[in-house]
Amino acid sequence: MKFLIVGLGSMGKRRIRNLLALGNTDILGFDPRKDRREESEKKYQIKTFSTLENALKECPDAMIISTPPDLHAVYANIAIKKNIHFFTEVNLSSKDILDLIKKLKTKKITGVPSCTMIFHPIIKQLKKLLDRNTIGKVLIIQHHFGHYLPDWHPWEDYRQFYVSKRETGAAREIVPFELVWLEYLFRNVKSVYGDIRKVSKLEADIDDVYQILLEFDNNVLCNMTIDVVTRPSIKETKIIGENGTIVCDHNTGKIKIGKDKSWKILKVKMGKVATGYKGNTAPEMLYEEEIRSFINTIKRVKKHPWTFNDEIRILKILDRTEQSNELNRPLSI
Repeated sequence: MKFLIVGLGSMGKRRIRNLLALGNTDILGFDPRKDRREESEKKYQIKTFSTLENALKECPDAMIISTPPDLHAVYANIAIKKNIHFFTEVNLSSKDILDLIKKLKTKKITGVPSCTMIFHPIIKQLKKLLDRNTIGKVLIIQHHFGHYLPDWHPWEDYRQFYVSKRETGAAREIVPFELVWLEYLFRNVKSVYGDIRKVSKLEADIDDVYQILLEFDNNVLCNMTIDVVTRPSIKETKIIGENGTIVCDHNTGKIKIGKDKSWKILKVKMGKVATGYKGNTAPEMLYEEEIRSFINTIKRVKKHPWTFNDEIRILKILDRTEQSNELNRPLSI
């Protein structure tokens, strides 16, 4: 298969590494920025293009769209028109995804969105524990993702890339990223109450904290805080059940299971994080598994665990959270 990576920034280069790790070497790259093309050519020995038109003349079988989120739909629509299989990173616009779903119904190509955290060994272990009813009926969840924005990409000025724009702000982008695995484990969110604001002196016109009270169909309550001001970074989940409590540190791979007055500690084997990243960055092997899943879906070996129909559920939660914040009251999904 021949792959075209659209966007050669941080995620685009990661997807090149993923493909190479999986034994795929027929890779093309497109980015209007010369510095990114030159870096990708030097590091990974791939052929790159300054225009999409020229890249498409190479007849790629699949596109991996790793641009800023507000451009995903632009390139996905081109892939659909050209009958090219495609994968997108996490999306932020429910309107765009509804449009893609409608168009894909008339096509035989594969189009899937990212769902990185489903492949995380921590999430896999949590699913096993919950399926075994380890702590009884789940009652309350507390989840905190905090990662200081200037540490996201230490090699570049945070004010110069999409995470500092209001529509694609860093905290806003992380909400669906985390909701993917929360919905996967606890399905389905039936109401939200959002409190969204800027609390820091970050030089960006974005809300830097999202505090969301989620209620699932089974009446489980989840208090989720997403922020880009926490130093050092933290990603921790507490799951309180009728018969015990699970406390999970996603960065160290440590899961504590408390029952009565004692705690049992599980250490989940974690893969390596790519060089240069800090804080809450997921191990590289998750992204590799995700791309393997995309390829297997194209080959009809196994279906990708997340579809655009699943993603639209997540984006509706994001939309309703922001509406809830404006109206200052809880809203149903």
